[in-house]
Amino acid sequence: MPAALLKPWIDRIQAGGRYSFLRSEAVRDSGLTPNAASKALRQAVKDGRILRLKEYAYVIVPLEYRAAGAPPPSWFIHDLMTAMKRPYYVGLLSAAALHGASHHQPQVFQVMTDCSVRPIAAGRTKIQFFASKYLSRAAAKEIKTPAGVMRVSTPETTVVDLMRFAKSAGHLDHVAAVIAELSPSLNPKRLIAAVCAVNDIPNAQRLGYILDRVRKRAISDVLHDWIERRIERSQPLRPGRPVSGAEEDRRWRLLINSPLEVES
Repeated sequence: MPAALLKPWIDRIQAGGRYSFLRSEAVRDSGLTPNAASKALRQAVKDGRILRLKEYAYVIVPLEYRAAGAPPPSWFIHDLMTAMKRPYYVGLLSAAALHGASHHQPQVFQVMTDCSVRPIAAGRTKIQFFASKYLSRAAAKEIKTPAGVMRVSTPETTVVDLMRFAKSAGHLDHVAAVIAELSPSLNPKRLIAAVCAVNDIPNAQRLGYILDRVRKRAISDVLHDWIERRIERSQPLRPGRPVSGAEEDRRWRLLINSPLEVES
């Protein structure tokens, strides 16, 4: 039967340390015809041995991850994005967790790329994509995973992105708490470079204010020196909320339209 012929091929891939493959590889290397390979793949998905991420991309599910439905996305995200032919880096709360923000584990695996991509369900985990036109300028680095490597935003890129996509990180108070945890890893010069890469002065104002609030003045002073002459006008601390009656933080020219409460 096709499924019986495909199983040893899947086992060999896993034994070699790989946990993802393309449909074209299954057709090419398993000895099955395209029609037989398709039937075998459907059966393997039904049996829980593999998971289909895309019509052309699959991930192998080791026995210890059968209950979860898939291994962690870190095991296969690089191969998936390569198959999708999209540049990427793991970002936002997922990157923050990798950099040590352990008390704020995200419920989804967050990935930055250069265009709109629909979320992908990988067992119990949802892979959520965010489009950034500044992706090619952002600093990221490769880190090792149990199945290879993946690209992850640097701590500096991570905090800049968290400000830009604050709603997807929960809310501003949560973002501030994550930044407080990441702050020991921040390099002032690299932070300026990350801010320059996106040229988002209003969110840089908000980031500086948060760094002051979490008592990281050594970092915020460098940011303030760079940003002070670039600020065009006062901005609300919380975009989209009324500013009537709000007090202004003169250092960052922010209208504090709701006090910041940093979660612990």
